[in-house]
Amino acid sequence: MAEPTLFARFVALVGGAAVAIRHAGDGPKPHAFGTTPSIPNPKPQGKIPTLKMPTAKGWEGNHTPTPAAGLKVNAFARDLVHPRNMHVLPNGDVLVAESMGEEGSGPRSIFDHAMHATMKRARAAGKSPNRVTLLRDADGDGVAEERHAYIENVRQPFGIALIGDTLYVGASDAVLAYPYVAGETKITTPGKKIMDLIPGGHWTRNLIASKDGSKLYVAVGSLSNIGDHGMAAEENRACIHELDLATGKSRIFGSGLRNPVGMAWEPEGGQLWTVVNERDGLGDETPPDYLTSVVDGGFYGWPYCYWNRVVDDRVPQDAAKVASAKQPDYALGGHTASLGLCWLPEGTLPGFPAGMAIGQHGSWNRSKLSGYKLAFVEFQNGKPVGMPREILGNFLSPDEKYSYGRPVGVALASDGSVLMADDVGDVIWRVTGA
Repeated sequence: MAEPTLFARFVALVGGAAVAIRHAGDGPKPHAFGTTPSIPNPKPQGKIPTLKMPTAKGWEGNHTPTPAAGLKVNAFARDLVHPRNMHVLPNGDVLVAESMGEEGSGPRSIFDHAMHATMKRARAAGKSPNRVTLLRDADGDGVAEERHAYIENVRQPFGIALIGDTLYVGASDAVLAYPYVAGETKITTPGKKIMDLIPGGHWTRNLIASKDGSKLYVAVGSLSNIGDHGMAAEENRACIHELDLATGKSRIFGSGLRNPVGMAWEPEGGQLWTVVNERDGLGDETPPDYLTSVVDGGFYGWPYCYWNRVVDDRVPQDAAKVASAKQPDYALGGHTASLGLCWLPEGTLPGFPAGMAIGQHGSWNRSKLSGYKLAFVEFQNGKPVGMPREILGNFLSPDEKYSYGRPVGVALASDGSVLMADDVGDVIWRVTGA
């Protein structure tokens, strides 16, 4: 890992001092988890929000994340370049989107400089690889011995979906379609643009296909934290689009979702579920990120309100929008940056019932870090229940100064193991029963 710049180190020191001053005397707050979370009252942080992020360190030697009891973990693939998301092909090959946040046109303020330096120190921004890589475990030993540059020169690829003989890739500026041939290790045909998207801001563009293969659902995050540049700049953002592949027309399926990333189908109810990163600047646990079903036409509050229609008075209000806001299904705790989402059938992992696996990338806007784990939420009768559990943990050093890894996308491999992308460790981890 590259050493942080002197300015980045200075920012880390100043940020640490600011956290200590702002939170002096604060006792530990319980995490806002579950279907009925206890959410603290907001404490607006002003123009300089709490800024705390560990320096990216990576894994050294035989060091790995810690699996839950009854599980084991191994590296399916190492030495990738910022792997973010995955898609498992019918023949068992694994496609990995390698990408990261762009450095942008330049900071506009001292705080922008500080944030930019912090993100680079944490390996959350830089020169994006802009590649989809194919991994193949031909001998079935749980380690990919083949690696191929499958698609190159795509602007920040993230979402990947295969329908029939067409492979779809969600770039930050477009949904692209490629001809797919099973077993081939490279696509050289240029992608055909089937939907324009606006890059910038929250840049990940995840994709999931409808069960009948006639539609794609496209997750697009907001440009800003709370509509900072006006709501006109947020048009067609902070939402999930439904793209009809026969007509090429799209519509907004669910809105008011600040940054929806992971998407998965829950088989019993047949509903689309997503994980959403909520707004910053209101406190360690306020508001919580969440896991929710997305109903057609549903509005989920951003930027006017959060959770159970709690108004964010930093935002010019729209009373009708607030009144129509739906409450999310399940709180995941404040600032966990939950990005990956994958349905795990019962029996996938020993000791774990059916439910959702969630890759939690980890916080920056809180005094005590949260996330930084592969979490699990049980489902019963089509709904989440209980408290979150941990599948993989210990991605942080005990003093929270360093991150060995940061979880992102989650996928179910063809052999029944669970794969998780780690964009700081540059690893795809593979979890099975011990």
